[in-house]
Order: sequence, then structure tokens, then C-alpha cells
Amino acid sequence: MAKEVGVIVELARDGAVDRNLRADMPSSISSGRVVLDHLPTDVDGSLGPPPAGQVVLSVPSPEALREQDEVRRSVADTDTGDQPPVIIVEAGEFLREDELAPVLEAADLADKTVIVRILTDA
Repeated sequence: MAKEVGVIVELARDGAVDRNLRADMPSSISSGRVVLDHLPTDVDGSLGPPPAGQVVLSVPSPEALREQDEVRRSVADTDTGDQPPVIIVEAGEFLREDELAPVLEAADLADKTVIVRILTDA
């Protein structure tokens, strides 16, 4: 059975991804399966490393999340103990449903909530 929330996206408040999501929200966000955590940035406009969780995958952009097998392997095959798995996205402008879907699938298969942290605007 799928969890109610499968993915938490940590993103810069009022950054490019945030603005674009408000303009065109993917269904997984509007349904509540993916939740957004709007965070303040540092002086350089970046979120920096995550304060909690274990990084299991780092990708240059949200488009790389479409690599379903890599996302699934990284989330399912890494023992994170009681820490949530974290996927780092180096920079982004958009975050689309076809980029969120593989992460949601991996979260469901591993029965874990996955954090996707977008460090900065592209």
C-alpha cells in the first residue's frame, strides 16, 4: 500500500522551480503525494547540503530523475537506517510529473519517504 506522502521536495522559496510549479503544478503535488518544503537560501541563492537524511543519489538537473532504474536502485539498494534517502538535484528551473514519477515509484517500492533537494536555480 502506498504511503500518503512519498516525496518531499526541498526547494528555494520563490526560486525558479517554485515559480514554475505555481504556474503549472504536477498532479502528484496537487494530490498531496509530493509535498513542497519552501526553504530560505543562503546569500548565494543556494540551499546547501541537507541537514538530515542520507544522500543516495546526486544528479545535475531534474531531467536526470527520468532515469527510472538508477533512481529505483539508489533508493532501494542503499541502507539509510532510520534516515530518509535524499536525492540531490544540483540545479533546476522546472520539475515535471515525468521527473517526479520515478522518485514516487522508488519511494513506494522501498516503503520510504524520499527527499529531493534542489540546491539552486539553473
